[in-house]
Amino acid sequence: MVLWTDIVYFAGRKETRRVALSKDILIQYSDMKEEIKDLHRRIEQLKRELYKMEEEGTVKDTVTGGMGGTQHFVVEGLPAPALRRKALQIKARKEKAAKMEGELLELVCQVDDYINGMPTSELRIMFRFYYIDNLSWPQVAMRMNNMFPRRRIAYTDKSCQKKHERFLKKVS
Repeated sequence: MVLWTDIVYFAGRKETRRVALSKDILIQYSDMKEEIKDLHRRIEQLKRELYKMEEEGTVKDTVTGGMGGTQHFVVEGLPAPALRRKALQIKARKEKAAKMEGELLELVCQVDDYINGMPTSELRIMFRFYYIDNLSWPQVAMRMNNMFPRRRIAYTDKSCQKKHERFLKKVS
């Protein structure tokens, strides 16, 4: 567990409080990023469906009725309720995505504070590459090797991942 200091201004005076952060912040941050991606994918899918419905225009259907069900009638019109429903779904999901992106910004600050509380700069850099920059382990290793070209033993994706795992195991 890493502790960090939060400065709060209350009634004109400065107060300090200690807030506990844990590795759960990293997990929550990763999960929320994926959830927002999924939400944007769903919004795009709804937009495509709405566009397709608008392009098709009117809808025709044949119904039977009248004199004992022997007559056939052609019914034609716009599917207005379905169009409205899709538009409302898009609007609701966009609002939800905007709210979640605001929460994600707050989480980024908390993740950054957690990473800044780590004991070595090597770990801080690795965690930033992996969590903040959203790089894969091979990409993290490549960037670490570019940053530290004179290191005797080169970074590999497995070595970076192992350092990550060992640190998280140590703090839990």
